[in-house]
Amino acid sequence: MNIILFEQIDSEGIVPKSDFRYEHIIKVLHLQEGDTFSMGRVNGPSGLATILAVDNEGLRYSWEVTNDCVPLYPVTLMVAQVRPICMKRILREAVSLGVHSIVVTGTDTGEKSYRDAKLWSTGEYRKYLLDGAMQSSFTGIPELTCFDTIDEALESHSDTDNKIVLDNVEGSDPLSSFEYRKGSVLLAIGPERGWSERERMLFPEHAFEFRLLGKRTLRTETACSAGLAVLLSRMRLL
Repeated sequence: MNIILFEQIDSEGIVPKSDFRYEHIIKVLHLQEGDTFSMGRVNGPSGLATILAVDNEGLRYSWEVTNDCVPLYPVTLMVAQVRPICMKRILREAVSLGVHSIVVTGTDTGEKSYRDAKLWSTGEYRKYLLDGAMQSSFTGIPELTCFDTIDEALESHSDTDNKIVLDNVEGSDPLSSFEYRKGSVLLAIGPERGWSERERMLFPEHAFEFRLLGKRTLRTETACSAGLAVLLSRMRLL
């Protein structure tokens, strides 16, 4: 964690002993009374917190705002449902890279049970979004939406300026040759078994261009991190 984030922060407050952030501040960072650390409000300002006291209730702090919220990059990651353990890493890394929104969608070739996983049903996914933001040192957390089918997901993003789908079947030009001019970008990445032929036919109907991410077949989580890094580089954001 390079910044400690909360949904709400007062100029003075307490981090309870039961809070996982208390554990990180005290037992990982080894901070004590008088020490300072970076703290911010989710999708809000950030600043410097000073530890006033550590007692039986928790960590008492004062907080001074020093920076406004830095806008997220105009990029949407649309990614197929994969195993929850892999999705946790995808969410964390996508947030740390600064995407504006994440769309998770069911696909023809993906395992249907993934959408009913505890990660989604209990809201556990929020923890990984928060982890990604705290790793990045910034406060922004993207909007996340889920769809049962790629058809629904594509219809919901018809107004995006630039749309790219990674595919090693239809793709001919590499993602590294993408010429970004302006506006928002959507990057779609499929499941471990790839897009179905039916889905491949849908993308051109929604103004997507097919791109390659090298000649090797990658796992979805690898393609997400590598694809976003290449895209952000082409947008001159990395």
